[in-house]
Amino acid sequence: MPELPEVETTKTSLLPLLNQQVLKVEVRQPSLRWPIPDDLARLQGQRLIQLTRRSKYILAQFEQDTMLWHLGMSGSFRLCEANEELRKHDHLIIQFEEIQLRYHDPRRFGCILWLDAQSQSKLIDTLGPEPLSDAFNAEYLFEKLKNKNVGTKVAIMDNHVVVGVGNIYATESLFNMGIHPAQPASSLSFEQIEKLVVEIKRILKQAIDLGGSTLRDYTNAMGENGYFQQTLLAYGRAGEMCVNCETTLENIKLGQRASVYCPECQPLKKVKLSPKRMAAVRGKKS
Repeated sequence: MPELPEVETTKTSLLPLLNQQVLKVEVRQPSLRWPIPDDLARLQGQRLIQLTRRSKYILAQFEQDTMLWHLGMSGSFRLCEANEELRKHDHLIIQFEEIQLRYHDPRRFGCILWLDAQSQSKLIDTLGPEPLSDAFNAEYLFEKLKNKNVGTKVAIMDNHVVVGVGNIYATESLFNMGIHPAQPASSLSFEQIEKLVVEIKRILKQAIDLGGSTLRDYTNAMGENGYFQQTLLAYGRAGEMCVNCETTLENIKLGQRASVYCPECQPLKKVKLSPKRMAAVRGKKS
């Protein structure tokens, strides 16, 4: 699933569309996570004037309307010539003056919506701060985590706490910090949280610089792969040796997500918790 670095990289690769006018819109398959609006033709004649990102959403601001785009599990945008052969799962085609934009999504979990009061309130207004912003700092995160007994990995992947720290980048950050993914978030010291914030920012910046991670079929809108996966030290390496101590990396499930860690470098520190709270650590209902 594309995470924040992949979405940021995609947004950047779409910048050639800025100031171009929409000539034609074609919806080939409207059934995504939510149906593509049936009045998308109103984009015709409008110029795209700004592209921004909020969490894993791309906000496309046209002259009169703003759209919210999400890649879901398998979505991708592609810039191409109008005569290029269509692929099976190309669901949306927007013809600009100089190039064509296609949205491709085999699993159809992405979304193409108008950004209005309803969608903004539902999808954006309750989100936490951007991880690369000044608002995401040690003081903020300490206050957010001090009463949370879920595992630290579950906590930092909560979009209400901080947006965009997905499975890959949470796994790598915790590995580099020596924090067990199931360590109750409330048990972390301020010093640990301070260093964790720095590490999350560093990992995400590095991933963006490397174009994100191509683990299956992710490419940006220019068809270019990401290269961060070549630097992975823990994610996807269960059963392999730890690069630091040569202990075999193990895998546990937290919040329905696989979590790879080193039992030697990331020991789980004992904290007295009730069975109900221990279930919460693992992201499960007791």
